[in-house]
Amino acid sequence: MEIRPITPRYAVSPQISVEDVPAIAAAGFVKVICNRPNVEVPPSQQSDAIGDAVRAAGMEYEVLELTHQTMTPENVARQVELADCADGPVLAYCASGTRCSVVWALGQCEEMSPDEILGKTSAAGYQLDGLRPALEQLCSKSR
Repeated sequence: MEIRPITPRYAVSPQISVEDVPAIAAAGFVKVICNRPNVEVPPSQQSDAIGDAVRAAGMEYEVLELTHQTMTPENVARQVELADCADGPVLAYCASGTRCSVVWALGQCEEMSPDEILGKTSAAGYQLDGLRPALEQLCSKSR
């Protein structure tokens, strides 16, 4: 398992397993968000199995399945809400962490500039420069 912090309160990861959950809890996360659709993974990695383990470890668990087609403004706002209402650090996961990074980036225009957003995702290992035009448009509307 490879956890990559984007901010002190939001980190992303490639697909996690039930066996990863104790380490996630030990790292101080209070909520886990699954951004990976169940159709992409075998039953042992689907959201019900992971969610049961996460809740059993005392953390909150939310599912917001994302694909390129469902990366809508409503789902971006939902991800922001899920992360912001947590009482501590949040871990979001998908196949590689990229979708979790993209949805985070698209939801940050009220707080940061495109350069700041892309700097944070780049520092976490996600090169999202292709998002710059969308971020510049979104951020210009937010300011």
